[in-house]
Amino acid sequence: MAQTSIEKEDAIHPGNPVVVDRYNLGARANHWITAISLILLALSGLAFFHPSLFFLTGLFGGGQSARALHPWIGVVLFFSFAGLFVRFWRANLPEKADRQWLAHAGDMIKGDEEKVPPVGRYNPIQKFNFWVMSLLIIALILTGIAIWDQYFFDWTTIPQKRVAVLIHSLAAVALICIWIAHVYAAIWARGTLRAMTRGSVTGGWAWKHHRLWLKELAERHRVKKPATPAE
Repeated sequence: MAQTSIEKEDAIHPGNPVVVDRYNLGARANHWITAISLILLALSGLAFFHPSLFFLTGLFGGGQSARALHPWIGVVLFFSFAGLFVRFWRANLPEKADRQWLAHAGDMIKGDEEKVPPVGRYNPIQKFNFWVMSLLIIALILTGIAIWDQYFFDWTTIPQKRVAVLIHSLAAVALICIWIAHVYAAIWARGTLRAMTRGSVTGGWAWKHHRLWLKELAERHRVKKPATPAE
């Protein structure tokens, strides 16, 4: 008879641990390329944002090199994030359970996570970040093309370029803030970083944060017991 669910005790008991595969190697590589691109773009972009930050161009070999590399790193970011979008957009669509989770978001902030209803692979905040980042990256690419004079100088007028620079700067600041929040959340929720370093999470982590997703995997026999106790 097929197993249709995993009891909480089986998922979190130290002597009987399970391991849940969350991201395969391709997804993890895709994520880290995107993350590194974002960091490099933030550093090079901030170098041009204010004179006091121009020293950051030294990380790229000087002002001219930083100016030349910045848009090309943006191209890498676009294609890398496009890969993530194709992989995960379906998992980030709104669900009925999301509304119930949001109604108890205050309990999560206070640390009373046992009162928070279960959700699927991603919670509503993670989904919000996904869609906002998608829109911001599109805005950055479109405005970046508008001000990439080496190749697209004749595509826009000077007033349009000025508007594009403003939108590009605001979108970049917003994206940096969301990225910082994303990193903080990954560190705050203990066990989350393991998903993007080793590709798996413990059954206890999955039960605590994404119980509906864990049950779905159990029904598909995608949960396994490790040879040695999971960390």
